[in-house]
Amino acid sequence: MTAADAPPPKKRATSSGKREASPEERAAPPLKRDAPSPKKQGATPSSGTPASRPPSRLRGARFAIALVFCVHGSVTGSFATRVPWIQEHAGVSAGQLGLALAFPAVGGSVAMPMAGAISHRFGARPALRVLLALWTLALALPALAPNLLTLCLVLFLFGATAGTSDVVMNGLGVETERRLGRSIMSGLHGMWSIGALVGSVGGTFAAHFGVDARLHHLLAAGVLTVLGVLVTRSALDVPTEPAADPPPRFALPPRSAVLIGAVAFCAVFAEGASLDWSAVYLRDVLGTSPGLAAATTTAFALTMAVARLAGDAVVDRFGAVRTVRAGGMLAVLGGVLVVTASSPALALSGFGLIGLGIAVVVPLAFAAAARSSAAPAQAIAGVATITYTAGLIAPSLVGGIADLTSLVASFGLVTALACGLTLGARLLRTDAREVTSTPSRPAAREGEHA
Repeated sequence: MTAADAPPPKKRATSSGKREASPEERAAPPLKRDAPSPKKQGATPSSGTPASRPPSRLRGARFAIALVFCVHGSVTGSFATRVPWIQEHAGVSAGQLGLALAFPAVGGSVAMPMAGAISHRFGARPALRVLLALWTLALALPALAPNLLTLCLVLFLFGATAGTSDVVMNGLGVETERRLGRSIMSGLHGMWSIGALVGSVGGTFAAHFGVDARLHHLLAAGVLTVLGVLVTRSALDVPTEPAADPPPRFALPPRSAVLIGAVAFCAVFAEGASLDWSAVYLRDVLGTSPGLAAATTTAFALTMAVARLAGDAVVDRFGAVRTVRAGGMLAVLGGVLVVTASSPALALSGFGLIGLGIAVVVPLAFAAAARSSAAPAQAIAGVATITYTAGLIAPSLVGGIADLTSLVASFGLVTALACGLTLGARLLRTDAREVTSTPSRPAAREGEHA
């Protein structure tokens, strides 16, 4: 009889009545009876269980930074609606008002390169809390200006506080996006647009009922400051590394940020031109009524806000590069419709396509700039400076070309610049899927500074 035919060894019983293990059973590795089964763990990202969600403090930080963007936008909307009152109170002409309105962009461009040093010195969350409060409180100043000189000085400070808080909040937005592992920057800028609309609605009512702009802006500044202080308490805190070298107090943007900023420049130029001149275009070129012409501007702003709120899902699905490239094509198509329009409906459709095409470019430019440099705040400041410059020169350049030729030629330039979005889309190659694959801290620690 061979070994294979041999009967199995008999199992002996011990004195306690329990069966004694065979030599083969004693040699086998013990079973881990306390290990949970995979079905009970529910930790897979696709399972949809709470285990796959980010920590609650990180979710709270995402909600907080969205409200920060909303508060920031509300200041802009509140100010813009009372510009006619401010002009009358300061006693300035249309040309002088145009000069004064250039100073916010100048102040922002000067102050934004300092934002990185401020954030490094005090930490991102404390810096945001103070800078946002300065921005909301600055809302009360322009209505107090009695003449052109003081109005220019006040608007310079107004722009400086706007720009520095803008840089820090975008930096925290990018960091929140990185820790969440999905795109949120487009939605954050959509919340800024919602805030601007809320502020403008409040300003419209105040102007309609004849409320003094000094009282209106003082009350709005107080409410927005309190809201800003409250919501920043839940924002992420990104403490400065003890061994990190402090950035220079005034830093020029790195080369990568300049290239990314050039793409954002094309988008902001198209945005500024469309916001300021779309109503004039429909009135002067196509002969529409003043009401329909004014509705064009509102429709354009709403299109951008909705597109930004929905933009994160598109970026997560298709990536930043393809999203910007497709957006550029839509903007070019919109520009062609505008310059060739023979009816208001075609022009309205064209402006809508321009807004839809450029909506997500600036948020993605900020995100790409932050990830392209070892000094994210410095890179974001560089892109912000370029976009502020675009917003400053676009309306005046469009008007200058219109004086020399026509508004149709002006929007021909806008259409040509929109081509730059498609050509430069690859510079925004760090998309949401690359963010997801970026190594990050363990989930248990991701919300520790929130």
